[in-house]
Amino acid sequence: MEGASFGAGGRAPPGPRELVFSIAVFGPIVNEGYVNADSGPELRCIFNGNAGACRFGVALGLGAFLACAAFLVLDVRFQQISSVRDRRRAVLLDLGFSGLWAFLWFVGFCFLTNQWQRTAPGPGTVQAGDAARAAIAFSFFSILSWVALTVKALQRFRLGTDMSLFATEQLGSGAGQAYPSYPVGSGVEGTETYQSPPFTETLETSPKGYQVPAY
Repeated sequence: MEGASFGAGGRAPPGPRELVFSIAVFGPIVNEGYVNADSGPELRCIFNGNAGACRFGVALGLGAFLACAAFLVLDVRFQQISSVRDRRRAVLLDLGFSGLWAFLWFVGFCFLTNQWQRTAPGPGTVQAGDAARAAIAFSFFSILSWVALTVKALQRFRLGTDMSLFATEQLGSGAGQAYPSYPVGSGVEGTETYQSPPFTETLETSPKGYQVPAY
């Protein structure tokens, strides 16, 4: 990655595809997910009358939509992040959120499918059946899409462990260069000019010119 892209090997963050899938989930539920009850004018959720199913589907799709928009902004500004620690946090955020939302999409798909199977046939089922089936179908597609994002984000994080992902252009241009040797006359002597340690002269057992007195 050169910093301009928020991924390795041409990988893109959650983007247009995930945006479309999220809209295709919460949009039909908001527009046609509530129908009139058979006993009166009160509106009830198309998914077996379970209001929690409709709320969960809307929250899941809307959360994915907002997250995709935020990640697109982060992708644009990623090159401007000079801190290695901040870049690592951004990649970890991408990895963690993608994994979490892949799991939530799986839960949502199972929940909506179960409630739809328990829904009794009626006028409301015929009226909003297409919307319910569309929400379930795109929940399934979202599972595959976000799992793929999670796998690619994990690969990208592993590439960053050797600092090739998180290094800035300045660090990358100077990597691998050897340290320059000390110039001659710099005041730092090499091993060739190393002198014997001081005070070695005092270790001589018979100093020059000294004679033992005779008694």
